[in-house]
Amino acid sequence: QVQLVESGGGLVQAGGSLRLSCAASGRTFSSHGMGWFRQAPGKEREFVAAITWSGGSTIYADSVKGRFTISRDNAKNTVYLQMNSLKPEDTAVYYCAADDAVKAAPRRMARAYEYWGQGTQVTVSS
Repeated sequence: QVQLVESGGGLVQAGGSLRLSCAASGRTFSSHGMGWFRQAPGKEREFVAAITWSGGSTIYADSVKGRFTISRDNAKNTVYLQMNSLKPEDTAVYYCAADDAVKAAPRRMARAYEYWGQGTQVTVSS
């Protein structure tokens, strides 16, 4: 059974940092891109960041560019999201996802992702 399990969420003050992790089990995703999405209350799920299977290319939403960094460790089957300079508008449930394409460019569309985690709450207080 394939599982993606996020961790590292929590409550932080504005300007602070958090590091999210997403551990995959049940299969390896070393040939697949990985992404992070988020959903705030009353809003649609939105793209945050994505990384290629090798880690050689990354893309970000404009709202997080320069503050968030996505990375991965294929030996650990884990992807990370380092979030710095957090703002109250970053408050959301954060989801990691695995792209269904093999060795493809990083993608922003949620429908490109086949597997999803259950999400981890990030709350940024002002």
